Amino acid sequence: MIAPLTRERGDGALPARITRSAAARHGVSGDVHDFHAWFAGRRAATRFAVDRIPFDALDGWSFQEGTGDLVHRSGRFFTVEGLRVEVGDPRTAQWQQPIIRQPEVGILGIVAREFDGVLHFLMQAKMEPGNPNLLQLSPTVQATRSNYTGVHRGAAVRHLEHFIKAENGRVLSDVLQSEHGSWFYRKRNRNMIVEVSGDVAPHEDFRWLTLGQISELMRHDNLINMDSRSVLAGLSADCTPRALHSDTDLLSWLAAMRSAHIVRAECGPLSGVSGWVRGASSIDHEHGRYFRVVAVAVQAGNREVAQWTQPLFEPLGEGIVAFLTREIEGVPHALVRACPEAGFLDTVELGPTVQCTPANYAHLPAGERPAFLDVVTAPDPDRVRYSALHSEEGGRFLNAVSRYLVVEADESTAPLVPPPGFRWVSHGQLAEMARHGHYVSVQARTLLACLNALAADALTVRA
Repeated sequence: MIAPLTRERGDGALPARITRSAAARHGVSGDVHDFHAWFAGRRAATRFAVDRIPFDALDGWSFQEGTGDLVHRSGRFFTVEGLRVEVGDPRTAQWQQPIIRQPEVGILGIVAREFDGVLHFLMQAKMEPGNPNLLQLSPTVQATRSNYTGVHRGAAVRHLEHFIKAENGRVLSDVLQSEHGSWFYRKRNRNMIVEVSGDVAPHEDFRWLTLGQISELMRHDNLINMDSRSVLAGLSADCTPRALHSDTDLLSWLAAMRSAHIVRAECGPLSGVSGWVRGASSIDHEHGRYFRVVAVAVQAGNREVAQWTQPLFEPLGEGIVAFLTREIEGVPHALVRACPEAGFLDTVELGPTVQCTPANYAHLPAGERPAFLDVVTAPDPDRVRYSALHSEEGGRFLNAVSRYLVVEADESTAPLVPPPGFRWVSHGQLAEMARHGHYVSVQARTLLACLNALAADALTVRA
């Protein structure tokens, strides 16, 4: 008998396996109390230090003659350049700013394996210089192409082989995703989850966790790093077939938003960016807003390279990133915003209801501040379903921390017919969109991971 050439398009068993893992609060490595003891041990075992330095103390980095761009001598890693932005036709806004340009695609990969019938995920205790507490829980592999091809001349990246030759495992998720479009110019990373069946070499910095355990840890401030949240966001068991808007209507609306938002963004010399002032130790906005570019010296005993220097972007002030949510005929929905950012590859992605640093808008009249900001700034505590501080990508941003919130709304605070640029999307729709590139922003993917954590909590209660 000839074997068929065709196969099932989807993995029908995966949602049930995700559900079992999300309900499991005890795994092959114990429970979360065991995790905290292990994590504290990893923090104590290695020396970490991050010190601010002047630009002229950077090793291997310099301001390029002529352009003023901040570049590495290898020509790799990333560069800090200027960006000129014009919005609208006719132009309704324009500005200039420093931007990180990193054209290479990195790998954010998590190895999965089944133990006793339950999916586990191999997570890493990893230091990043920009994290406020330095050590956070990262994917199995978190590496730029410059890192994993050895430009830094350091040790090899552990477990990289599972993602370079993913055909040796079972790919559960694989998608090119954007990063922060306000600070990166068209940056993408390959977000992957690969299931293996054989043994994985143990190492003291790695630990197997169930989805339920990761969801429980998501409640802690600054513990699950941005890359882990991004990779896990699309791993949802929500298959609810109903939503306020059909998938086709949602895609049509997003296409209309992308067509309506005209954003002209062009990189140019950093030295020519107006409104920014370069000093000995930082590049600052003339009004002291938004962010600054700084330099740091780093020591980290458990990294591929033990010490280095680099530039970082440092936001000024704590951000707020929030979803307003409602149940519509029993189906959970989140209010998303068609969010345009200058660094996006496709102009607009689905973003949170609110995403901003309030201090940047304090000087403006109320009517010019972000919509729904007042609803999430001081929400009714009884309506807050999730609240935690999470930091952004610690390899490029210093102390970039936002309060991530999920707040239950009603018709008075978030109507079913929202303002232009907003749309109600079911949790299942959002998870499905996150399985495809350039639809869901990195901040919205974190909030989706928070929604998945809430769903995991409900599964544990029922169990």
